[in-house]
Amino acid sequence: MKLIFATNNQHKVDEIRHAINSSFELMTLIDAGIDIDIPEPHDSLEKNATEKSRTIYQLTQINCFSEDTGLEVATLNGEPGVKSARYAGDGRSFDKNIDKLLTNLEGKDNLSAQFRTVISLIMEGQERQFEGICTGRIIRDRRGSNGFGYDPIFIPDGSDKTFAEMELSEKDHYSHRAKATQKLVAFLNTLEPKLES
Repeated sequence: MKLIFATNNQHKVDEIRHAINSSFELMTLIDAGIDIDIPEPHDSLEKNATEKSRTIYQLTQINCFSEDTGLEVATLNGEPGVKSARYAGDGRSFDKNIDKLLTNLEGKDNLSAQFRTVISLIMEGQERQFEGICTGRIIRDRRGSNGFGYDPIFIPDGSDKTFAEMELSEKDHYSHRAKATQKLVAFLNTLEPKLES
């Protein structure tokens, strides 16, 4: 089964490829010959994920999926949330985003947070969504050099390591993106016999 993953983020491609099984041929936007930056203008992860998958499906008529992910910090009323990638401005600087978050958390005692991923799958023009959540906490000093985004300051519940201190196989055990992808794969597996017939 051929599926386009509607993202330009190679880190996300690597994580999804690691989580998805080999019975699906995963195409990136580059593989599909598409060179566009899809806008994320909406106020929810769900709507942004839909925007991305619908844009690519309309361009290609190939089954595809996209995802949108946000870090939601309890004491900041869910910020940075849907603005996670551009929290410190449109430059999408991981370091500046972390700096802004840590500045906003100064003097706060509650550092609980969660990563939430929403995947939007378009199959034959019909959309389904799958959600994955990883709860944890923010730390005030960066640790680790793996991963991307807020990974150096996020420790998932059940671990004493940040995401940036984990290899992909360990991160998959906790990851919001892996959880959403598992739901996606489970759904695709129910379709496979129908698609092959």
